[in-house]
Amino acid sequence: MTDAPIRFLLHPSPVGDVLIAGTDAGLVTLHPLRDPLGQEQERLSRALHTVLEHVDDDPRLTTAARQLDEYFDGERHDFDLELDWRLVRGFTRAALEAVRGIPYGETAGYGDVAVLAGSPRAARAVGTACATTPFSIVVPVHRVVRADGSLGEYGGHPEVKEYLVELERATLARETGRAAGE
Repeated sequence: MTDAPIRFLLHPSPVGDVLIAGTDAGLVTLHPLRDPLGQEQERLSRALHTVLEHVDDDPRLTTAARQLDEYFDGERHDFDLELDWRLVRGFTRAALEAVRGIPYGETAGYGDVAVLAGSPRAARAVGTACATTPFSIVVPVHRVVRADGSLGEYGGHPEVKEYLVELERATLARETGRAAGE
């Protein structure tokens, strides 16, 4: 192991425990656990060539946890977090940057994101980028849908994708109702 330890915490959410890991440069990953924590730690340690250090009081990580809570409470539409993109390269980064432009409560097709990322014929690559992102939720890959408008997968958990899309739609509906004086 060659680099400084990566700090992490595990944060509960309505979609399961979320692994939040980062450095002084930003978040390296933020996603709901897909596997047991030990397996996630091992995979991340290998990818980053360093060890992970559990902390509960790192300001960068606790800010991310607070913003996640605000998102799930319907109080936050966008995340204000520095991301450390070291696990993302090439077109994957371009695709994920394009995904960040999909407005809260809306969806876009894989092909639409490919166009926005500068490679109109790369819809499948967009799917791969979304499936392998280290930044779920804060980079809203759940807003990317199939060409026919169906939601599709979400790292093997379509129910999580459905929950996130419906959460955003319900939040917007409540806000629209309040704005209309209902």
